[in-house]
Order: sequence, then structure tokens, then C-alpha cells
Amino acid sequence: MSTNSIFLCTSLADGDFFLSRVQNLIVSAESACIQAAVYRSKVGFPVLVKAGSDMVQGTLVHLNSSDMAGHIIDEMMGFFPQNPAQGLTHKELISVKTESGETTAYVYFLNPEKVNSDVKYIENGDWQKALTEKPPIPKKLNERQRNYIQKLGKSSGRDTVPLDLALYRELMNLELVIDKGRRIALTKLGQEVYRYL
Repeated sequence: MSTNSIFLCTSLADGDFFLSRVQNLIVSAESACIQAAVYRSKVGFPVLVKAGSDMVQGTLVHLNSSDMAGHIIDEMMGFFPQNPAQGLTHKELISVKTESGETTAYVYFLNPEKVNSDVKYIENGDWQKALTEKPPIPKKLNERQRNYIQKLGKSSGRDTVPLDLALYRELMNLELVIDKGRRIALTKLGQEVYRYL
């Protein structure tokens, strides 16, 4: 069985969103590091930027290399092979350091066109400390908030999803919903949070 290796800013121990979605495609995983810079997205998760000199710790994930697995992962990471300039990320094959030596793996770097004021640099690439100090939005939501975001995310067209006033205010303060007259809809940030629930 051949494998496809990807370096991720994730830990095998923290129940990571990405790893949970591709768990059945994982052949093996190990600790690794790369030279890059880490930024925090508006949702709160770490994103890699190629220009940087920090040694970033993460996980080297070896996946079943079927075409379907590649398409699923590219889509989840916001990489569009047919039009890379439009994607959230660029996918590059780079050198990765592991305990057993150096190898090569794919890394999803934030598209330079997407580096703006919504992303904040994480000092020394220590994304684990940053996430402990300030968890990403999806991890801070209570069950009622998560359930409502999921209902809105699954609704289509002009569906109306009932909402109580207190919950509406909570989600408005988090900038996750917007009032569209007769219905409540997810903001762009709310849509991004929905992807992680």
C-alpha cells in the first residue's frame, strides 16, 4: 500500500477536527516539525505561512493514497488543484523533520493573497500554547449554540430556523449570524465555524 504524507498543525492527542474526519484514511502518524510561520485564523485555528523561520511542531500523517482521499483532503484544506490562486491554501512538497530523520511531505500553506488583518501571527510558532490560552471559536460554543449553527448550516434557500432572542444575541455578539429580514443566516465567519462542527 502506498501512502501520501501530509504535515499538519495538529496533535494526535487533542481530538483534532481534521484527523477525526479522515481517521479511516490514516495509515500511521508521527511527531514532526517544519520551518515556517504560524498564524491564527479568525476562527481560531492555526494556519501555516511558508515565509517564516520558526520551527513549527506538528504531526506527519501518512494516508492511504487513493485519489478519493486526496480530493477529500484538498477540499477540507481549501486547496483547489484546478485553480490554486482561488484557494485558501497552496499545497507544496517540502522537507519535514521527524525523530527518525528527514523526509518529504505535503504542506498546506495559507495562500499569500489570503494573509490579511484577519490572521494574527503566533509568536515562535507555538500554536499549541496559543490554542490553550484562547481556544478556537468552535471549541468555545455551548451545545445550544453549536446545535443552532448546525441547523442554519444545513438549511437551504429560504428555510426559516426558529431562534430565541437570548441565543440570537449570543450568536450576533460572536459575529456568527446576521439578520436577513425574515430569517437569520450565517455570516461568513459563521459559515467557516460550521465547517468545523
